[in-house]
Amino acid sequence: MTAIPQGRPGRAVLPSALCALAVLAAAATGCAADDPDAGTNGVGKLPPQQIQSRTRAAADSADTVHLSGNVVSNGRAYRLDMRLKSDGGTGSVTSQGVTFGLLRIGSQLYLKANAAFWNHADGDGKDSATADKLDGKYVKVPQGDPAYKRFSGFTDKRLLLDGLLTLHGTLATDGHHEQSGVRTVRVTGDKGSGGTLDVSLTGRPYPVRLVRAGGAGTLGFTDWGKGFALSEPDQGETVDYGHQLPGA
Repeated sequence: MTAIPQGRPGRAVLPSALCALAVLAAAATGCAADDPDAGTNGVGKLPPQQIQSRTRAAADSADTVHLSGNVVSNGRAYRLDMRLKSDGGTGSVTSQGVTFGLLRIGSQLYLKANAAFWNHADGDGKDSATADKLDGKYVKVPQGDPAYKRFSGFTDKRLLLDGLLTLHGTLATDGHHEQSGVRTVRVTGDKGSGGTLDVSLTGRPYPVRLVRAGGAGTLGFTDWGKGFALSEPDQGETVDYGHQLPGA
């Protein structure tokens, strides 16, 4: 008697099974591709009030941030490029075409600028000896000087974020976007007239980009939680003016 070959029906079934699995996999992939929140931290599915609450909590809990962009405050425009942490910050501020550096370590604030800045600050521009002395130096700003209150805020992470990360009016979400390679969900205030905030969909829901209400500036936020060192400037680079600074 001739033996009946074994396994042939299985060979016919196998390709069919593989085809079925391929169809299922393709369908699953298609579903994932249609879900904008697939592979994200999930905040994009939340109501806008919860997104704002979570991004504020994430920003407050981060040790550091790099903030850069433009801000309009009290009718004056500023260009900021600041690295901030809980106990200080460092970076530059540009206003009315003049750029100066700021460094704060704890309560000690330093201002660094060129002679042109100090001549301008002096008002009449005649005190060139003082301007030359302060040119390119880290000038200690006394805490009682009006400049201290005015400029230290640029180095205060909590103060800056409290003042900036605010949307006005009724909150809503405005879809998923991408900012500098980061997937985001956008929250708006009053359909954008009250500002817009892009929140990261990757990792913690940190703020990524803020457009302030009323054309009051646009800011980007990067390097959340990335540590950096703040160091006292060398003594040879430091000037202790000892009293109120020239009209800074």
